[in-house]
Amino acid sequence: MGQADTTGADTAIRFVLDGNVVEVRDVAPTTTVLEWLREHAGRTGTKEGCAEGDCGACTVVLGERCGDGALRWRAVNSCIRFLPTIDGKELVTVESLAAPDGTLHPVQQAMVDLHASQCGFCTPGFVMSLFALYQGEGVPDRDGVIDALAGNLCRCTGYRPIVDAGCAMRGYAEPARWSRADAQAAARAELLQRIQRDAALALPGFLAPRNLDELAQAYLAAPQSLLLAGGTDVGLWVTKHLRELPPIIYLGEVAELARIDADARRVRIGAAVSLTDAWAALVERIPELAELAQRFGSPPVRNSGTLCGNVANGSPIGDAMPALIALGAEVELRRGERTRRLALEDLYLGYQKKALEAGEFVAAVDVPLPSPSTRVSFYKISKRIDQDISAVCAGFALRMDGERIVEARLAYGGMAAVPARARAAEAVLMGKTLDRTSVNAAIAALATDFSPISDMRASAPYRLRTAGTLLTRFLLAQHDAQPLRTHAVTPA
Repeated sequence: MGQADTTGADTAIRFVLDGNVVEVRDVAPTTTVLEWLREHAGRTGTKEGCAEGDCGACTVVLGERCGDGALRWRAVNSCIRFLPTIDGKELVTVESLAAPDGTLHPVQQAMVDLHASQCGFCTPGFVMSLFALYQGEGVPDRDGVIDALAGNLCRCTGYRPIVDAGCAMRGYAEPARWSRADAQAAARAELLQRIQRDAALALPGFLAPRNLDELAQAYLAAPQSLLLAGGTDVGLWVTKHLRELPPIIYLGEVAELARIDADARRVRIGAAVSLTDAWAALVERIPELAELAQRFGSPPVRNSGTLCGNVANGSPIGDAMPALIALGAEVELRRGERTRRLALEDLYLGYQKKALEAGEFVAAVDVPLPSPSTRVSFYKISKRIDQDISAVCAGFALRMDGERIVEARLAYGGMAAVPARARAAEAVLMGKTLDRTSVNAAIAALATDFSPISDMRASAPYRLRTAGTLLTRFLLAQHDAQPLRTHAVTPA
């Protein structure tokens, strides 16, 4: 791609802020939303705490039109979100919430009334996460508030009054501005519709194709380019590693990649579908995935990141891959006009090595739904429940013929250079009854399958022992009279 050809193109990034269309030119494509807010717009309410999407001090809310014309509001981390990726959206910051006469929004007033701000540094981020929750459907209970705040850290440990404020905010009178039945919503939707593009946004070093053919052609012509989806990994390359990125091709405006297609046999998730939407579609059909989905990053990370991005990244500690491999997922790969399919486990050849040709990319992941005779479970082992990287992650799927195992798929993350199946352990289980004897034999075989490393998250012996313990846990769950569900497992 070299530099994107911008001859005759509109090279302004356009978005809505406080009811006005903002046009931004002459900024690097890796300028973050946080950087623009603080250094260009003078909006210093949004803070930089970690610059990696962990602490939530930088939280803002993005609004966009859905297919039915309704508006959807989601919290994101502005510290790792590149400014061109909010083109066509509405940006809401903490300064946006109060009415013109200074009347606070119910979220803000609840924070004041319940003494939920201490040093104040993290307060704007908490306010924005709660604002996104306020704009959602239904009335959240305490657990819902806590889940919404999973990506926000309070250095003063003042969580109780913050959670209390989240529980109380719906009890205030509806504001004239930013109510859930906002009279300005139609005007907002119309304004967003007016700034939507028919052609690609083309900036020096940044291209946002509008359709799949355009994307495939651009990447085939310049395979040295960087494909950008949610940016929850790539953003850190800029903010923490200080890397100069190659020209970027952004997937987020490709309509075909934003689709979820499902039938009675499978769920197909496009490469631009957010983790939030992808997990919701999967959990609806495979409830055993619920806890893994909830513990996969924070809501702002899930709102930006994509499932296919996690798959294409191929990290050995990526939480999605063991579950998807256990379920028998396949990836749909596109190169130019050619499409091919590959079993997910075959995508990974070694650490950061994938079976992708130059100019080829992951267009979708296809997840089969387990049959009624298949028993599944998924586990994440980490030191913290929320916002922590796995020491070991596992996905198990056993297809049964009565009490006999006729197909076994055991997949692990954190045990090797790539997420991988435990083939020797699977072979031990084939044709056996799922009992202590067969499980113990499979546990013994795990030492043949894996030679894990020791690092800051866990030692090699701990990982190997934990991998076996999870198989035992799976066995015990099968003998529970209640339907199988996942549970948190956190090492001491």
